[in-house]
Amino acid sequence: MPEPVLITSNPACIRHDTGPEHPESAARLLALEAALAADRELSGTVVEERAAPASEQDLLRVHGAAHVERVRSAAAEAARTGGRVWLEEDTPVSAGSWEAALAAAGCAIAAAERVADGRPRRAFALARPPGHHASADRAMGFCLFDNAAVAARRLVASGRVRRVLVADADAHHGNGTQDIFYEDPSVYFLSLHLSPDYPWTGAAGERGAGAGLGKTRNIPLPRGADGGAYRARWAAALDEALAEFSPELVILSLGLDVLAGDPEGGFALVPRDLHGLVTDLLDRLPPQARGRVVTVLEGGYALDRIGAGFVEALRALAGLPPSSRGAR
Repeated sequence: MPEPVLITSNPACIRHDTGPEHPESAARLLALEAALAADRELSGTVVEERAAPASEQDLLRVHGAAHVERVRSAAAEAARTGGRVWLEEDTPVSAGSWEAALAAAGCAIAAAERVADGRPRRAFALARPPGHHASADRAMGFCLFDNAAVAARRLVASGRVRRVLVADADAHHGNGTQDIFYEDPSVYFLSLHLSPDYPWTGAAGERGAGAGLGKTRNIPLPRGADGGAYRARWAAALDEALAEFSPELVILSLGLDVLAGDPEGGFALVPRDLHGLVTDLLDRLPPQARGRVVTVLEGGYALDRIGAGFVEALRALAGLPPSSRGAR
């Protein structure tokens, strides 16, 4: 029997207007929604839910008050001027960005809470703007708030789980997530990413600090690595992480920019490799995780390819075989 998969979304995510030339656009979500609708086999396994926006309290478990206010004020200024406010050279804020950012974090929270409660065991937060570059006090790399981190902190704060593995499979290092949990023993952060490349962090020697020492693991990979090379390192890194740490739930920060041809990427994976990547994770879940995996959308900017990768990841979460189109 296929495994039910919850997809959380919120139409406010479309309101983050980055401009006509920016790679992180609302068209990303539209491409993924269209790909899902075209896969009839998935329709019987997917349950869709509109998520409530995150609260300010949720954000403040992860981000400093000054950073939260900076994003809110930038959106208000953009509304007054009718333009955009740039928090970094690559990270604009529009009038709708505050609402969109709360919605995106809310999608991650809703997915994580349903999965933690086992209703169902698998979920995908289909939301933007992405989050894994946003640190506790800085927006960068197209990211305003760290959605995966907000969800993980909410789970631990509520007592639903005590230990979370955040596995980041994106073309770029999840520097924000690493920064947030670097000294936190309740969250193990694992990242595979291009190196050298933006954001110029994620060296193998970065292993955490204080109470979190040993709870960070970085696997830098060279430009051009294909699915076989990527999956071999991914499987080995998961084995090492799970030998050191016993998570009760896994958050997969998934960047579709690992696919070949992504304008912001540099790997050479095909969509079917994402099915394998997710399956490699599911096959290694320890008993205490009870099959619980929350996937949060990060990067992915090749509009003609990300839909196929998204579908393959969903099919793996649902226990369905790869599609015939995933090898391209």
